Amino acid sequence: MPRVLLMVGTKKGVFLLDTDEARRDWRVRGPFCEGFEIRDAVYDPSDGSIYAAATSPWFGPAVFRSPDLGETWTHSSDGLTYGDGGPELTRVWSVMPAHGSVYAGVEPAGLFRSDDAGATWRHVAGLREHPSTPTWMAGNGGLILHTIVPHPDDPNRMWVGASAVGVFETTDGGATWAARNRGVRQDYNPGPPLEVGSCVHKLALAAGTDRTLYQQNHCGVYRSDDGGASWQEITGSLSSEFGFVVGVHPRDPQTAWVLPLTTPEHGRYTPDAKPAVWRTRDGGASWERLSRGLPQQNAWLSVLRQAMGVDSLERPGVYFGAQSGQLFASADEGDTWREIASSLPAIASVDAAVLAD
Repeated sequence: MPRVLLMVGTKKGVFLLDTDEARRDWRVRGPFCEGFEIRDAVYDPSDGSIYAAATSPWFGPAVFRSPDLGETWTHSSDGLTYGDGGPELTRVWSVMPAHGSVYAGVEPAGLFRSDDAGATWRHVAGLREHPSTPTWMAGNGGLILHTIVPHPDDPNRMWVGASAVGVFETTDGGATWAARNRGVRQDYNPGPPLEVGSCVHKLALAAGTDRTLYQQNHCGVYRSDDGGASWQEITGSLSSEFGFVVGVHPRDPQTAWVLPLTTPEHGRYTPDAKPAVWRTRDGGASWERLSRGLPQQNAWLSVLRQAMGVDSLERPGVYFGAQSGQLFASADEGDTWREIASSLPAIASVDAAVLAD
């Protein structure tokens, strides 16, 4: 019988939750990686490892790895540096295994790669060699590379998202990169849209495709059907154009989920203090509000960019965590919700995996 595992990154380490395929009773373990703030924790289906993007105020940035579902952990920062004369690397924001390697997104925005399961790292220098680099500006959370989207089949192709810089794509293994922000609004920019300077919040590749991407941006929700070369806005009837998370269905490229928040000047909370996940089943042409089981009074939840996960069971489960330490789950694609953990440290990330028994 398959089991579902959630990797939950928090301000005070990693928590692991698991359950059977019914997804009713959850076991909570942790915290792991104590003393480190975890911005991202993910499962590598190729070998069963868990990786966590970690930062300590005393020991600095590192990436943790557990080869045995949390029983043991190691961590390394070997090579996580821009070197003499480069900026100081202050934080690891994202981690992503792909094609036998592991990638880490860092602050100030840049990309690192490990080919030995996180033991050592090297800078993918081509990204910061893009001619626009001197113009890169920090978003409210900093100048961060927060999203790494590998191509499903081609190890030389990848998309990344950095705030408040935008989306970039490489097709040659990271040697060169092209900006992919055409069609995205930049309401904070008084002039015409810039090639680089788009405040992407999250990026996800639709299932079964190498060209369809969904993006939650500071200025709306977008879809691209040409690998990011151009974007079409699909904000539509959403309660707010602002938000951080985007989740995609494991098999249906037309189904995705977002969680709108009020704009920064209005607090970055769930609108009207009534949390809701919004789902599209037609690629963003229309949206439906899903709130059954979620608190609908005085619930000023804030949900960060990595804090939504989707499992791959026949009827996918959807999960999100809030800075309040509450973790919510739906076993029916968002139709109904319930709280499966409370009083955790502030949640920064949620990843879901299905494990064979």
